[in-house]
Formats: sequence, C-alpha cells, structure tokens
Amino acid sequence: MITVVGAGTGVPLSEDVAAGAELVVGGRRHLDAVRLPEGAERVVLGPLAPALDTIGEYDAKDRPVVVLASGDPGFFGIVRALVERFGARRLEVRPGVSSVAAAFARIGLPWDDAVVVSAHGRDPRTAVNVCRAHPKVAVLTGPGAGPAELGAALLDSERVLVVASALGDPDRESVRRVTPAEAAARDWGTAVSVVLCLDERRVPRGSRTVAGPAGASAGWALGESEFTHRDSMITKFEVRALALARLGPRLGDLVWDVGSGSGSVAVECARLGAAVVAVEKAADGVERIRANARTHGVDVRVVHGTAPAALSELDDPDTVFVGGGGRELPAVVTACARRARRAVVVALAALDRVPAVREALRGAGFDCDGVLLQSSRLTPLPGDVTRLAAANPVFLLWGVRPAALVEGVVQ
Repeated sequence: MITVVGAGTGVPLSEDVAAGAELVVGGRRHLDAVRLPEGAERVVLGPLAPALDTIGEYDAKDRPVVVLASGDPGFFGIVRALVERFGARRLEVRPGVSSVAAAFARIGLPWDDAVVVSAHGRDPRTAVNVCRAHPKVAVLTGPGAGPAELGAALLDSERVLVVASALGDPDRESVRRVTPAEAAARDWGTAVSVVLCLDERRVPRGSRTVAGPAGASAGWALGESEFTHRDSMITKFEVRALALARLGPRLGDLVWDVGSGSGSVAVECARLGAAVVAVEKAADGVERIRANARTHGVDVRVVHGTAPAALSELDDPDTVFVGGGGRELPAVVTACARRARRAVVVALAALDRVPAVREALRGAGFDCDGVLLQSSRLTPLPGDVTRLAAANPVFLLWGVRPAALVEGVVQ
C-alpha cells in the first residue's frame, strides 16, 4: 500500500507519520520534519520518474511506502502521477489543506467560484489569459511563472494580486496585496505558494450550486438589440453564430477582434470564457465596445488604433476575428494569420476581396474554407401577416492551422 500524506499549509506533519514504512518519499523539508523508521529508505523528490520507479519496486513486493507532499496532494499534486502508474486502489490518501484554500482563507474570501490554473512547469500564457478573463483566479506558480511574470503580463489590467508565500510556516508565512506593477518590480524568491488574481469590480456574488467559474452564459449569437451600435454597423447574429463556432473561444484562450466596431464578437468571446482584445480605429467605437462589455459583465481590453500597426505590441492570439473590408484588409489578415496559433475568421461583404483574403490565409499555412451567408428574417406586416426580409449577403472565410502545428492546448 502507498500512503500519501499532505501537509504544509494546515496542520504540520506529525513526527511518527512514517511509522511502519519501509520507503519514505518526499521533499527535503518534509523528510526532515518526520522520524524515519529504523532501516527505512529515504528518497528526496527531484525528477519524478526515478522516484516512481523506486516506489514501484517496493509496491511490487507489497512493502509499505509513505509519500509526503504539500497541501492536498490530489489537487495538482503527486496523486495523479501515482494513480496513473499504480492505480487508485493501491493508494491511501490523507489530504492536507491546499495552498489555494489556505490563501483564500487568509484574506477572508470564499473560493468555490474561483478558477484555479497551474503555471508550474507550463507556459504561463494560459494562466495570464485566465487572469484577464475571470474576476477570481488562483495561480499555482513555478520558476519563470511567478508573481513578477504575472504582474508584468497584467500591467494594463485593473487587477489586485495577492501573493501568498510559505503558507503554514509560522515564521515565514507572508500574504501581500500588490498591484501588477508592484508585483513585477520585485524578486519574490522561491517560497511563493500561490498567487490570487482578483478583479474587485467584478467579484462574483450570491450563492453557488456548482463550484468553479460561472461558465458560459446562457445563449450566444445574441440579437443586435443586445448591443449598442451605430446605424446597424454590427456583425449580424447569423454571421456571429458561425464565426463563434469557427473561432471556438474557450478558457485560457486569447482572442483578437480586429475592426471590432460595436464589440459584439469580442463580448461574445469573453462571455464564453476567453480573454479578448478588441482593436478599433474609431474613438466613438472604442467607447461603444467598452459600454457593451460593461453591459454584459465581461472584461474586454480595447486598443484604439488602426490595424495592422496596432497589433504589433499585442500578445500572440489563439484565434482572431477580422471584420470590415477596406483596402487594407489583405494586409490585416496577413498580419493576423502570421501570429494566430489556431484560427483566423474573416467577415467581409465585398466579393473582390475574397481571393486576396484566401491567399493571405493560405500563405500563412492555414487550411482555408468559407461560405456565403444569405439569410432572410421573418418580418411582420400590417394585417397580421409576415414576410421575409433579406439581409445583406456576407462572406465568412476561415483559416485553420493544421492540427500538427497547433501548440499550447489547455490540458
């Protein structure tokens, strides 16, 4: 039997927790805190594979093993690797308090509505995108993805970072509330347990039934009346529905909405969980996008500028929606396609622009497809009768990067 014991952010390990074990595995500080049975082998965790091999040798002979871990080892911890290698029936897990639970407890907030994301040993871009999209996030940090790096990536956001270090250590524990700029400006050392990222303007309220983020809002491809727009200059819901399907915005993604106009696509992508940047050249359009984002309770970063020049300082997106059809459209699509990790979707009304857009997508290595959308809506007439009113036809083209080349998929 393999006994897994969690500690470090709640009740400390008892000295005799390893009693009866013939092999004790754990971090150096945990091993130093317990009394090893006479004759027991001690393995300090470093690379996981050799430790699992040694555990396997003992387990195969039914010799008792104790594994010491921090917090709750079933929460982004070693339990997953042990289950995959030995099966759940070989484990007895005794969880401690997770660093996430302890950090929220220290600042007096519930965390059943928080999103928890690990940046430990992973590309931090997913954690950054989740922090941009959601109002309450816990980030499990690691080398190269700590408070300083998160702060630097969130400088333009209205967030508060809570940096919790050495949780459970009565002499070293520290919980600090800082701005992203303050987090980016200092060296936090190696004792950081977890970083909480809070948008205090949008902290969820009310009782919950299901833990975790609120999830996608009910309904999508909202009607034009759900948005403020100018002279019907808005992506119609029929077009938006297919565009959203091809974009596939999801938790951890970054989406660009270029030529955003009213921001209807940007807002819908944010409602589906993605971090979103809306790029718009008209000053009144910028304010309209911000107003629509506030109305729908989402956070959309708005960049006032003209593409493609306005795109140069942005982080690379997962997917991009491009609206409008001016002379600069092929250049804008080319710039977007060179940097998009997964897909680019383009809506345009002019037939003359279609070949150039297709060439831009294919030239960037995308598989390209598209449709001409022609819809007619039911429209009431006097006398209790109904007619069909035709909407202007719109070309929707999309490029999808071949699956073998797509990186950074959220696990």
